[in-house]
Amino acid sequence: MKKITYAVLWLNLILVSCSPDGSIPNNLPPVSETMDGIVSRLYAEWDKETLDTISHEFIEQYLSEEEKAALATQYWKMRVNVPVTVSLMRDKAQKKIPFWLEPSGFTRTDMEVKNGIYTYEVWQKDYDSGRINLGINGFGKHRPVYFVALAPQNQDEDLEITPIFPEDQHIEIFKTGAFTYHDWDGLTLTQVPEALEGQQLLTTIRGRAREAHLVNAFRTTDFPTGQKPDQVVLTWSGDPASTMDIQWRADETVTEGFVKYWSEKSTDTLTSKAEKFLMEDRLLQNDRYMHRFTANLQALNPDTKYEYMVGNDAAGWSSVETFSTAAREKKAFSFTWFGDIHNSAIWGDLIKKSEKQHPGAAFYFSSGDLVDTGLNRDDWDKLFAYAGGPISRKPFLAVPGNHDSQDGLGAWMYEEMLSLPSDSPNPEMAGRTYAFNYQNTLFLMIDATLPLSHQTAWIEEKLSGSEATWKIAVFHFPPYNAVEPYPEIQDLWGPLFDEYHVDMVLGGHFHYYMRSKPIYKGEVKNSPEEGTIYWISIGTTGKNKGIDKESYAEIQFSGEHLYQYVTIDGDQLNATTINLEGETVDQFSINK
Repeated sequence: MKKITYAVLWLNLILVSCSPDGSIPNNLPPVSETMDGIVSRLYAEWDKETLDTISHEFIEQYLSEEEKAALATQYWKMRVNVPVTVSLMRDKAQKKIPFWLEPSGFTRTDMEVKNGIYTYEVWQKDYDSGRINLGINGFGKHRPVYFVALAPQNQDEDLEITPIFPEDQHIEIFKTGAFTYHDWDGLTLTQVPEALEGQQLLTTIRGRAREAHLVNAFRTTDFPTGQKPDQVVLTWSGDPASTMDIQWRADETVTEGFVKYWSEKSTDTLTSKAEKFLMEDRLLQNDRYMHRFTANLQALNPDTKYEYMVGNDAAGWSSVETFSTAAREKKAFSFTWFGDIHNSAIWGDLIKKSEKQHPGAAFYFSSGDLVDTGLNRDDWDKLFAYAGGPISRKPFLAVPGNHDSQDGLGAWMYEEMLSLPSDSPNPEMAGRTYAFNYQNTLFLMIDATLPLSHQTAWIEEKLSGSEATWKIAVFHFPPYNAVEPYPEIQDLWGPLFDEYHVDMVLGGHFHYYMRSKPIYKGEVKNSPEEGTIYWISIGTTGKNKGIDKESYAEIQFSGEHLYQYVTIDGDQLNATTINLEGETVDQFSINK
């Protein structure tokens, strides 16, 4: 009891001292700014061993009064027009109660709310009309963060909620079947107390657990940046016949970057200046900042081999590498694709072996889950370091998987790491959902972690307007699979794949191998001319090893560390799946 009483007095003292009338001051910094300052101070005052052992109690003692006030009030902000009761649903499995919850006046009730996985205890507090300010979920990264519901204290009054932060607040009706997390709208409520039904439910995202993460939060990268450029990767954001994007990194002291390049048969050297982006991962204690450089080479000659190097005179230059542009005239080409990668060192061996075995591949791509955690830069460091030389010689493209765009926080690090086309349904999807043509083939690269319905019209536009001989769609979640089929994808996009005869749909996610028989309108057909082949592969370790073979599967097995090498020559497509030992484990052909 003494601890709670002290905490109440402490919080009231902070608020009263900050504002003459005891209200919450308007000039408190946001949570993000507060956390930046806390982390910077921790780095300055404590060593790695201490940072790895800090506890909730340590943090609460360590923070200044203003920092505590900001973290207790600036996480969730709104205004209401009438007096309300706020119900806060907190996951019972979260061991540490947020430090501000009881001191601010919330009390625990006997009510419980449930969804298919979690059970939430209900805390409540009455507020007058005006501002409502709520605090952080805690200093641990507990993914099922709390959510809230509001009801007028006088049932005859109409409640109006004005979101302040987050400004784009989504409001549902609190009832069985409602979702609470934007990044998992399939996880719906299964039990709502009668007393809470019909209230206004403010939904959130699980990723908000990261906003104040400090306990067991600090990471190191095995591949820190230096002044000399490294992790060079080729991509496209334009025409493969006349453009090439080259990206690399250097530490934050390197302020300029250039590409020097020349055609293999010429002595004329051209120079292109790169744009730089200061990337921060504040929890990466040995390499918090780095510069990511991107140079967009234009007006290149088609079907030409170039040599290049990146860097600057002061910081140093990379070694000389090569790339080749696509031909304008129709000719045979090949590519290599991978399923899930997950920044695996073994995948690094796999892509290097694929380059040796199939040096003629024009480019590489992955169908998503390039890394384990898309907002941890050390995972990206591993990905590029393990890939090494192959992606500095051939373009590497991708679509995001659920690990690249995680917990509803978006895929901003993915977007900065890979410069990809902006031929997208809208500007916000640029580089995540996009299309490009290579020779006689249309590639639809689709981010299935984004709302499906927002992309359907664009998919039809690209397919209906294409004169390509071959059409290939790539996205992470395979609509036909033996683990968790996606009927929404089948219903929304399947008819388009049928109508415009998409030859293959490539995906991953489930870490096993499957190539379907041709499918048209959900039924198996005899020939690829009559339907679409749905193809799942896996570039990292496997799982789902005990699942039964589906009736639509031509071949299915629990493989791992596989790559696919595909050659297209006019009306002929030949495909081979190869394992880490270089053995062929599947192959097929399609003739137009």
